[in-house]
Amino acid sequence: MCGRYAASRKPEDLAGIFGIEKWEPEETLEPDWNIAPTKEVYAVLDRPLKDAAAPRPVRQLRALKWGLVPSWAKTPEGAARMINARAETVHEKPAFRRAFASRRCILPADGYYEWVTGDDERRLEVEGKKKRPRKQPYFVTPADGSVFAMAGLYEFWRDPTLPPDHPAAWWATCSVITTGAEREPLGVAPAEGPGSLADIHPRMPLMLTEDRWDAWLDPARTDVDELRALLAPPPGGLMRAYPVSTAVSNVRNNGPELLTELEAPEESTLF
Repeated sequence: MCGRYAASRKPEDLAGIFGIEKWEPEETLEPDWNIAPTKEVYAVLDRPLKDAAAPRPVRQLRALKWGLVPSWAKTPEGAARMINARAETVHEKPAFRRAFASRRCILPADGYYEWVTGDDERRLEVEGKKKRPRKQPYFVTPADGSVFAMAGLYEFWRDPTLPPDHPAAWWATCSVITTGAEREPLGVAPAEGPGSLADIHPRMPLMLTEDRWDAWLDPARTDVDELRALLAPPPGGLMRAYPVSTAVSNVRNNGPELLTELEAPEESTLF
């Protein structure tokens, strides 16, 4: 899954990477090294501009709330649980299939965090004893330092309790698509720790390689089989993973120091 990630690139940088044609300065977000559900995040999407003379899709950089609210939902409750959509079933799940058909996006990230349970806690779990688990966080990022282009979906939800002209009447929300974690050796592996992403967690955000960006964002593409083909996992060995401070486990902590690589895990694990 993906429940926490980092995104520190400026809008100007993202505009150059993704060929952004339109972004609103008032939607500028501060760099965030500890993004959690319900926070606002950047999303790249192709969509006609509001009140435009021609309905041509325009590549935009938008700020969306992380945690998708389906357009048919009566309330936004549960959005924090809709942060991920499984690539294997996204085309058929009621909460995601309409967005999958025409509202696809890319969520640019530096990388994501995943936690590994310590070996002592795992033994207690096996023995049926309960104890608050201590977990070692790892940061997963492209080995070449490029942007982690996470496949995503976005949706609009109308708050029925507010008048149509209210500035908060419409919610724009999003979800990260996940896939099975790759078992191939990491492009760069830590001296002590996991040898593959599957060693850390069975799921991971689906990274779209640059050759798939245009097709994924194109709202005119609606064939389910063609769209599902775009969600094939990228080649293995493109990632690196390394242990970081447990400070990232507290959502109140933020800053580039959260990405600092540790020489060794703070918590012992079964690797």
